[in-house]
Amino acid sequence: MEIKRRKTRIVKVGSVKIGGNNPIVIQSMAKTDTRNTTRTISEILKLEKSGCEIVRVAVKDLESARALRAIKERVSIPLVADIHFDYRLALESLESGADKIRINPGNIPKPVDLRQIIRAAGKRKIPIRIGINSGSLPYHIAHLGGDKRVAGLVSFARKYINFFEKEKFRDIIISIKSSSVYETVRSYRKLAAFCDYPFHVGVTAAGPYNTGIVKSSIGAGALLLDGIGDTIRVSLTGDPRDEVIAAKRILQSLDLRRFDPDIISCPTCGRCQVDLAGIVKQLEGALSHNPSLVTRDGSRITTIAVMGCEVNGPGEAREADVGVAFGRDSGTLFKKGKIVKRIKAKNAVRELLKYIRDFKL
Repeated sequence: MEIKRRKTRIVKVGSVKIGGNNPIVIQSMAKTDTRNTTRTISEILKLEKSGCEIVRVAVKDLESARALRAIKERVSIPLVADIHFDYRLALESLESGADKIRINPGNIPKPVDLRQIIRAAGKRKIPIRIGINSGSLPYHIAHLGGDKRVAGLVSFARKYINFFEKEKFRDIIISIKSSSVYETVRSYRKLAAFCDYPFHVGVTAAGPYNTGIVKSSIGAGALLLDGIGDTIRVSLTGDPRDEVIAAKRILQSLDLRRFDPDIISCPTCGRCQVDLAGIVKQLEGALSHNPSLVTRDGSRITTIAVMGCEVNGPGEAREADVGVAFGRDSGTLFKKGKIVKRIKAKNAVRELLKYIRDFKL
């Protein structure tokens, strides 16, 4: 089944187009002190290498805002200034070349301050993300729960969208996040009916890796299945590269984008007679160094099956481009469900990759 994406206008962030029929863009945020340009540039370059397409940095004072100049000279992907509390930081970030401004109206409440940001961004043709966050809501909304807070979040977002539109500024991207999966999904779904601006999706403050991956996959995944979402950030406590990898996996699992071959592997049971977990880990490592597996005729491998026994072998994994099903110390190599030859378990990954490069799909 093909996901029918919500129709939105297109907003350009640097060289990256968000919305419309453009690919869903992967974002992350540098977790360094922006004033330390050496560390910040190093982290962004690592994020670029991992597949990040837009990066945000914290601008907590004027020195951070001015540091954007040096950072932009060294990185290739668009740079977003994350602004809270002080509208003057947005103005300075625009002067320093930010490709987008992210503001949270919950902590820049004065219309006169917002107007200054809007006019400065409009003059430079720089987009703004209106980042509505459940943690920065007025008390009369924040203390509510469930659907009442969802209604409050959506009402709050619509208020600021209307404000921007009255200022004749429509170069907008919207996010409306909560740390609650339910509130996040319900809020985006409701807001989608009221505007055609691109949405930045994700569950805010999703937590440490294991729980954060689950919350983000359910929240962002539910929205993406609805066709809602034009750019994604997975918010994890830890290495930002994990956020990028998680976002890639979410998008690939929904066939919205493709980055690496999918590994289809069984959970194992008492029938398995090889170290399947070790073999899969070895294969993952090999693919991390060579993610774009291409056969001799130029075809791209999209799925590789690694099965612990013949029960889960060519039959259950027949849709895979290539795979192997193991017995005792050896396995059966198959292509599109058809058996090719037997290989030794200890050589499985090497034989599998060699065969992939030698055959035609």
